[in-house]
Amino acid sequence: MDAFYASVELLRYPELKGQAVVVGGRRDHTPRDLPDGTRRYARLRDYTGRGVVTTSSYAARDLGVFSAMGLMKAALRAPDAILLPADFEAYRRHSRLFKAAVAEVAPVIEDRGIDEIYIDLSEVPGIREPVGHDPLGGIRSVAREIKNSVLKATGLTCSIGITPNKLLSKIASELDKPDGITILMPEDIETRVWPMSVRKINGIGPKAGAKLLALGIETIGQLAAASPAFLLEHFGKSYGAWLHEASHGRDNRPVVTHSEPVSISRETTFEHDLHAVHDRAELGAVFTRLCEQLAGDLQRKGYVGRTVGLKLRFEGFVTVTRDLTLDAPIDGAAELRHAAGLCLKRVDLTKRIRLLGVRIGNLSHRSDVPAATTSRKTARSDGKAAAENLPLF
Repeated sequence: MDAFYASVELLRYPELKGQAVVVGGRRDHTPRDLPDGTRRYARLRDYTGRGVVTTSSYAARDLGVFSAMGLMKAALRAPDAILLPADFEAYRRHSRLFKAAVAEVAPVIEDRGIDEIYIDLSEVPGIREPVGHDPLGGIRSVAREIKNSVLKATGLTCSIGITPNKLLSKIASELDKPDGITILMPEDIETRVWPMSVRKINGIGPKAGAKLLALGIETIGQLAAASPAFLLEHFGKSYGAWLHEASHGRDNRPVVTHSEPVSISRETTFEHDLHAVHDRAELGAVFTRLCEQLAGDLQRKGYVGRTVGLKLRFEGFVTVTRDLTLDAPIDGAAELRHAAGLCLKRVDLTKRIRLLGVRIGNLSHRSDVPAATTSRKTARSDGKAAAENLPLF
């Protein structure tokens, strides 16, 4: 999907189309309706805090504002950009709509997150049929049908990369954004892929990219020209061999239509550091809300879990985790809150806290677990724990 979160917001605020829009603000950055029928929008230049950009419109990206950038830094690059709060319920709703629309055309889908999927087109009718003098006309026709279905269902555009494998399709889907269709075949790799930065390959992160650069390898073509022995020497047997294969556009991974999650988590980063004593009430309310949200995720997806985890990041970016494995699986908010609270008792809380997260793993399908072995209680929505004596900050 093209600039997904920002595009969903533009459906709600169509007057912002073509403007620099940044998603990542707080609730108090919600636009205000004025008596004359117009709206007053928050501007990035007025932002204070240490939040980060969730996403940005293409106009904002043209000004150098990208996802995961600090909002204060973004304000230096685009002070007049509109700042909006994130609405993840709306994004999830549109995500379901776009995936259902694709499934009507090509049902073999691997879900890769809220705004991205892989599709196996091998068995789609007409995919290999030429149209006129275009031998790839059938492929283009199916791609246009997918795009039209998504647009009709959501009002949003998407970009499609069609190639022989997942690695190349990931690259191709970015080449002609927004609203693009890119067909890339093996004979196109040398001209279209090799001139690109090695970081364009999904799986080469900042550390590997920096190491490659230090070795004089900046482009995918240079990586392809490196000998396998050289890559194995510097990156090890497994990763070195993968780098060689990836640089030549080779990838044998199938489209996986179903996979089980290892764990499910919820976390939040505070606008300012909170203290376990002085900000106890606020931390306690956030802690309970995260457990409620996590319980809702479990129940909506039909899972129960036995291992509850706590994540805290303190000032200075020191991160601490604690886990607790229970005798019986749970999916209730109060049980999550209690177990996470027991984890909390094992943490030194003298430093101020910037991030709090709760996780549950060791998952099972609720239908596979006898009802007598599971536990579910809920927590009150006012931020206070339903059960008495739950550990608090």
